[in-house]
Amino acid sequence: MELIKTFFENIDWFEIWLATGDTMLMLGGSLLFTVLLGLPLGVLLFLCSPRQLLESRSLYAVLSLVVNILRSLPFIILLIVMIPFTVLITGTSLGVAGAIPPLVVGATPFFGRLVETALREVDRGIIEATQAMGATTKQIIINALLPEARPGIYAAITVTAITLVSYTAMAGVVGAGGLGDLAIRFGYQRFQTDVMIVTVVLLLVLVQILQMVGDKLVVHFSRK
Repeated sequence: MELIKTFFENIDWFEIWLATGDTMLMLGGSLLFTVLLGLPLGVLLFLCSPRQLLESRSLYAVLSLVVNILRSLPFIILLIVMIPFTVLITGTSLGVAGAIPPLVVGATPFFGRLVETALREVDRGIIEATQAMGATTKQIIINALLPEARPGIYAAITVTAITLVSYTAMAGVVGAGGLGDLAIRFGYQRFQTDVMIVTVVLLLVLVQILQMVGDKLVVHFSRK
């Protein structure tokens, strides 16, 4: 018992608790906006792609270019580049509020591509059958495409949430708070190995929980 206490002598559990709360706030807020923005983006990418309902090669090319540029930009660079924009819309580039805009911008294109992929896996016969019944494009999207692609969309949300966990850790570099900030300030800069280990373990646990919940949702909404 004494050995354990000695090993964790640098741990401030209250600070760990606050940092965990900040990480959860960043994850929850950014995931919400990512889904709200990325789902329509994914649907639009799918509809405008070749041989689809609203085929538009020029629009698809532009959207694909923007998505690919944002996806290829390293998140740590995006954090720094977006500081003026983040300050403009949130009033600060620090803390949870300062982290959410770059998290959303970084994750939305990634999630949009995953949604597009999930929609491509929907049987084309279902779309054609819905069209034959006289359904509008909006009705096809709401009543056929999205319900059929639901397992794939839940899988996409799970993958995006796990990616956002790693992004929140990186956001600690610019003072965004959370477990990543704690790991950098204490675990790395002050060489407090015990703090580093605890933060890494908590991040691993969070990722495992997200994966289990996501897997259960995918299984639940998949066709039996």
